[in-house]
Amino acid sequence: MNPYQWLEKSLQTIHRANWYRSVTPITSFPGANIEIEGKSLINFASNDYLGLAGDFRLIKAAVQATQEFGTGSTGSRLLSGHRELHQELETAIASLKQTEAALVFSSGYLANLGTITAIVNNRDLILGDQYNHSSLKNGAKLSGATILEYSHCNIEYLQKQLQQNRHQYRRCLIITDSIFSMDGDACPLPQLLSLAKKFDCMLLVDEAHATGIIGATGAGLVEYFDCSNQPLIMIGTLSKALGSLGGYVAGSKMLIDFLRNRAPTWIYTTGLSPADAAAALEAVKIVQTEPQRREKLWHNVNYVKDKLSALKLFPSESPIICLGVKTAEESLILAKKLKKDRIFAPAIRPPTVPTSRLRFSIMATHTEKHLQQLINAVKKH
Repeated sequence: MNPYQWLEKSLQTIHRANWYRSVTPITSFPGANIEIEGKSLINFASNDYLGLAGDFRLIKAAVQATQEFGTGSTGSRLLSGHRELHQELETAIASLKQTEAALVFSSGYLANLGTITAIVNNRDLILGDQYNHSSLKNGAKLSGATILEYSHCNIEYLQKQLQQNRHQYRRCLIITDSIFSMDGDACPLPQLLSLAKKFDCMLLVDEAHATGIIGATGAGLVEYFDCSNQPLIMIGTLSKALGSLGGYVAGSKMLIDFLRNRAPTWIYTTGLSPADAAAALEAVKIVQTEPQRREKLWHNVNYVKDKLSALKLFPSESPIICLGVKTAEESLILAKKLKKDRIFAPAIRPPTVPTSRLRFSIMATHTEKHLQQLINAVKKH
């Protein structure tokens, strides 16, 4: 008997459902235009919202850091892996987020896993939005806490769950994305904070798709709702609008000190590379000094939404614009048609999402010509 034979049957099932996925190599510089299989395409698949992944200043900072500190951090931050660059980056993130302190992880996924598993366990309760990112859901599972999902952004349902269950547990943690990555809509943050206060809960907000682009200074949805002074755990990534790699947690000094001592995905993993840390630090500076990048991004976002308003678009408060498609097969067909028109946009299908859609990510570096080509291609098909 072959103990791996089940893999073939499983893959056949994935193919039949049109859920099969494979990688697409990009052979060019990151940006609004990319090259795939020798063909120039307009890129609407990137999370590089501000176009910083190819910015010469980030590249220069990464190269200089590599020349000075080498290619890797060589160990855990608590052993041989800590550099002054890490502290500078954490200070910059705390300043941007208007918190007492911050802690940098090697990815946003690790930041969520490590934080959630550190602050709750099998004596506690987690309440999470059903559309939360995989990292939040898996962090909840790994913690051993009791997990209850509430229907997407449904405050009344969440309140009911708290009324029925909160008293049975020692600690309670509410977890949510601020901007939901596969829909583009925003969580009802003020109402979540109100419930957290009323029921003595901690609140963790993942700002991955909001950091750098939302709020007066680009600090995120927490800033947009003027909630920066509230007791929150803010988590995010350096790999989207900040154009680098890594994750962070921002909050009180006590929280950050606790995580340094208890977050397994920070303690037991190699520190962020010098190049990634330096590039992210430069990106934070650009976000704070060049608000025109955000202004251009939102001009582009509003332009596309206005021109496509007659179509079946998902509600969105972000640069993530989704077009609903009936089936997984139809989403794949539409993505291929758009590719022939030089538009690169991913078909998002179950099980990643409950319903299929085309997901368009708008960038500050898209020109009006880029946007018009997208609009014409979508309307044509």
